[in-house]
Amino acid sequence: MTDFSDLLKPDAVLSGIPASNKKKLFALTGAAAADAYGLDADLVAERLGQREKLGSTGFGGGVAIPHGKIDGLRRVTGLFIRLSRPLDFGAVDDLPVDLVFALLSPSDAGADHLKALARVSRRLRERGFVAKLRGAGSADALYALLTGVEARDAAA
Repeated sequence: MTDFSDLLKPDAVLSGIPASNKKKLFALTGAAAADAYGLDADLVAERLGQREKLGSTGFGGGVAIPHGKIDGLRRVTGLFIRLSRPLDFGAVDDLPVDLVFALLSPSDAGADHLKALARVSRRLRERGFVAKLRGAGSADALYALLTGVEARDAAA
C-alpha cells in the first residue's frame, strides 16, 4: 500500500471545499499551503496556474494532480482537497474533477518531483482507493486513508 505520510500533514487535507473554477481552487490551495506549510499563498496559486496553462493536470476519473515548483521549499509536499462539487478541469476524459492532490516541490527537485508525481498518479488510478476517498466522512478519514494510518494502527 502506498503511503503519503512523507508528503502530507493532517492540516493539508481538506474536505468539502467549494471552488467554482481552477483559479479559485488554486487560490484556496495556496491559502491551505500557507496555513499548513508557511508558504506564500499567492506564489503557490501562481505556480499552480502557470503549470496548468501548459495543459490540464486532470488525468481522468475525476482526479487532478496540479503541481508546481517553489523557490526555498526544502522538500516535496502535498495538499489533498476533496471538492464539495466537481469542477470542470479540462481533464483528458472530459469528466469534472472532485479529488485534487496538489504537489509542491523545490525548484531543483527534478527527480524527486517526478517520483512523487508518479507515486501519486499510480495510487489515484486505483478505482477502489478513489472510491474510498470519495466515501470518507471527514478530512481526518481522508488523511488516514492517504497515509495508511488505519493500517498502522490495526497492526499495532
